[in-house]
Amino acid sequence: MSLTIENLYASVDGTPILKGLNLEIPAGEVHAMMGPNGSGKSTLSKVIAGHEDYEVTGGRVLLDGVDIAELEVDERSRAGIFLAFQYPAEVPGVSNANFLRAALQARLPKGEEIDAVVFYKEMYAKMDELEMNRKFTSRAVNEGFSGGEKKRNEILQMMMLDPRYCLLDETDSGLDIDALKVVAKGVNSMRSPNRGFLVITHYQRLLDYIKPDHVHVMSDGQIVKSGGAELALELEESGYDFLKTA
Repeated sequence: MSLTIENLYASVDGTPILKGLNLEIPAGEVHAMMGPNGSGKSTLSKVIAGHEDYEVTGGRVLLDGVDIAELEVDERSRAGIFLAFQYPAEVPGVSNANFLRAALQARLPKGEEIDAVVFYKEMYAKMDELEMNRKFTSRAVNEGFSGGEKKRNEILQMMMLDPRYCLLDETDSGLDIDALKVVAKGVNSMRSPNRGFLVITHYQRLLDYIKPDHVHVMSDGQIVKSGGAELALELEESGYDFLKTA
């Protein structure tokens, strides 16, 4: 089982962003994606998730061998893709509890209903793990949340939806060290032989807590270098100067 990107080309508003990118994320592995601003990291995550602003102009995205190019965003989500946004959107008027319950209900076979007692028990347990006040269940999704609260809420959604492949787009952005540790703990609790992760980040500090199996460097829409966890340490020390002479 794997999430496989084959020779992927994608553009936004006619501007090419991804230029023949190849990547395989087997279930059970954590892959970190690093690189300069504008290299295409966030675009990659959004294209995999099916964001409507991005046009795929070549290549394939395979979910456990099945091409998901024709699937809508919600269909990709139900198939097992989850994207944690760098800037999570606010959803006024929809409480966190109702949002999660509706998302989980959509995954059940027709005619089945969520057991409310089981749902709230599981949600509260995961909120406790993320050190989230239970009052957040009645608040509108992300409305008035701090940056750190929004990121914890993203991880709560991920933990509740139990996806097969998790895409984390700069989840560490805007987090202080305490919040970073809590978010990383939530992510690590989901590591499993049956689940893969793509962690997009600029900084080694996240990877101190979420240890990657592989690290990749993107530049100009392609992966230009790959290695083990030590590659992130090298980038922390020397930056991306090697790209200027590549």
